Amino acid sequence: MKTNGKRWLGTILLAGLMTMTAACGSGNAGNTNNHTAANAGNTETAAPTEEAQATEQATTKDEGTLTVYLNDFDSIIAPMFEEATGYKLEVVAGNGAEIMSRVEAEKGNPHWDIIWLDAMPSIYGLGASGQLLEDWAPGNLANLTDFAKSFVPEKKWYVPTGAHAAGVIVYNKEKVKAEDAPKTWEEFSDAKYKNLIGMADPAIAAPAYPFVSWFFNEKTIEGGQTFFGSLMSNGLRVYPKNPNVVKALAAGEISIAALQESNAYAMKNDNEPIEIIWPAEGAPASVRVAAIQKNTKNPNAAKAFIEFLLDPKTQQALIDKGDESYFQPSVNGVNAKQDRAADAKLVAADASWASENEAAIKQWFADQSVK
Repeated sequence: MKTNGKRWLGTILLAGLMTMTAACGSGNAGNTNNHTAANAGNTETAAPTEEAQATEQATTKDEGTLTVYLNDFDSIIAPMFEEATGYKLEVVAGNGAEIMSRVEAEKGNPHWDIIWLDAMPSIYGLGASGQLLEDWAPGNLANLTDFAKSFVPEKKWYVPTGAHAAGVIVYNKEKVKAEDAPKTWEEFSDAKYKNLIGMADPAIAAPAYPFVSWFFNEKTIEGGQTFFGSLMSNGLRVYPKNPNVVKALAAGEISIAALQESNAYAMKNDNEPIEIIWPAEGAPASVRVAAIQKNTKNPNAAKAFIEFLLDPKTQQALIDKGDESYFQPSVNGVNAKQDRAADAKLVAADASWASENEAAIKQWFADQSVK
């Protein structure tokens, strides 16, 4: 296996994903942004002592190259990790549906050591179904921000490495006047925006499910269906991924979008005639989390990778030089992009609830697309 390599996944049928997500278990960790104080206590379990870690590493040897499954972002991470630790790293990249479908296909014989994805509900499901290492705490876990601590599950299946807006309101200034642009999500159903709005498909794009799940979690399943049903009746266009939404905005196919924030700021930095609005009620967050495969054959490298991701220097480098550099860091001592809105407010669905209802919500969207 080549080191520091990257392999790209091909398109995998949605049906395979539906089977996988239905199989993912549910839990009651309650790791929602609205319960920060209660959940922050989940991180207080003492980390292993340096002596215990040294003993473990002395008796446990890695068997090969660390393999990381991740979204198609942050190409700089492999060389950074190899230089910092000396461990070799193989990257397998793809969109959220591709990665999760591959994980499901390999369930009996996993080829991955780490999964690092903009899909906290899906990763929660892997933990609930017994596929992730649990009750291990990285030595630098205490440096998480209070916001990030609220997302650490009780059994420590994964750690948050950052959060970004799965959707902010973006509008084309040449098509829509500032005073006429929607300022809240509820306005998306206004008749004056008929056939003007687009978003990414929650069954394909990794950040898109965290986006829609917040509405379903807040409004209940029936309320979420009513809300998005009203948008679809108003001509909402659903595209496979956020880059497709960008193209539609740039081409004038749509004039308004719920767009993932890195894509939104990239358009602005490319001098596209767009403006970004952070709704007062908050932008649904896509929390990027990293987890270790339960039976990894490279435990030392895997644990080193998790601690590397929680290093302030790593997160600062991802913000300064990374491909997906617009996000809220998960550790203290890191500065977000200067042009990122200072009052950016992120909200997120409860991870266990979003995991339990993931298959049903994605199936509902799939059903709407064929009507």
